[in-house]
Amino acid sequence: ADPMPFEIVDEVKANEDTRLKYRYLDLRRPKMQSNIWLRHKIVKSMREFFYENNFIEVETPLLTKSTPEGARDYIVPSRPYRGKFWALPQSPQIYKQLLMVSGFEKYFQIAKCMRDEDLRGDRQPEFSQLDLEMSFVEQEDVFSTIEALMKKLFKEVLGKELRIPFPRMSYEQAMKKYKSDKPDTRKETKQEFSFLWITDFPLFQLNEDKKIVSEHHPFTSPKKEDLSLLEKTPLKVRSTSYDLVMNGVELGSGSIRIHSPELQQKIFKVLGLSEKEAMQKFGHLITAFKFGAPPHGGIALGLDRFIMLLAKEESIRDVIAFPKNGRGIAMLEESPSEIDKKQLDELGLQFKK
Repeated sequence: ADPMPFEIVDEVKANEDTRLKYRYLDLRRPKMQSNIWLRHKIVKSMREFFYENNFIEVETPLLTKSTPEGARDYIVPSRPYRGKFWALPQSPQIYKQLLMVSGFEKYFQIAKCMRDEDLRGDRQPEFSQLDLEMSFVEQEDVFSTIEALMKKLFKEVLGKELRIPFPRMSYEQAMKKYKSDKPDTRKETKQEFSFLWITDFPLFQLNEDKKIVSEHHPFTSPKKEDLSLLEKTPLKVRSTSYDLVMNGVELGSGSIRIHSPELQQKIFKVLGLSEKEAMQKFGHLITAFKFGAPPHGGIALGLDRFIMLLAKEESIRDVIAFPKNGRGIAMLEESPSEIDKKQLDELGLQFKK
């Protein structure tokens, strides 16, 4: 065997880029072995929970249509259809709603999501979500499902008893009391792992250009009592959305969705989308709703972030087998990388000088 680039010990002296370049050696360290085994145990326990509760696991496509959902899409050029592009999914949001229209009342997936955004310690270009959706439910049904899941995980994987139900607090209350929509309540609860539901987020917000945009995404249902405010004072409308916070970190977001095509069109109108634009971008969802859609809702939890907190790591890179570095580069295979001219020609692409 060649000399090791660094010693295989927990307190390794090599910098992160070197560790990632030789990730297969870095993964030999006991700490990394423990983290990846922890991830395995958590995912295994999650799957067992959903199987026991009659959820169906469905994989959704990785090549899809580019839709405006907040972050930049990763774009994939189409070779047979020059000038046209696929997008990699930022989330399975539309597909899981379509599964509810299809009659699969309880869906879940450990989903890969891709977003072309600026990076930091708890972000990666690709990341994993626990994604779930249920028909004929209200907010409390989603809460009780996630609370039961967390109780099982903590008992089976960490050997800890978790108190449920978790406390709830509205967005308005959280901002007034903590000046934050993801407060760390460990000191108050005297718990090592302190959970909190934040509810009733605003439906809309103003972006940097003072344009109205969705606080979460355009498929979030407004609270029924605020529907009368939709046309004249949309920024006062609250949504049936919720975040799960743990130790001051947002673990995930969810909502009860819009299932009426008429209400969905009203939301698009507030967002400045004409009926034609809405059909161009979201026509497949709007059309599906016209055939009858059940009331439905769900949530997506950041799996990497959750495991990072349980492993007491500072970065999600330490709980992912083959992550990108802080600059979004895969050091192991040295990518992104250039492709040859023949491949560019096949795709009908060329770079501007």
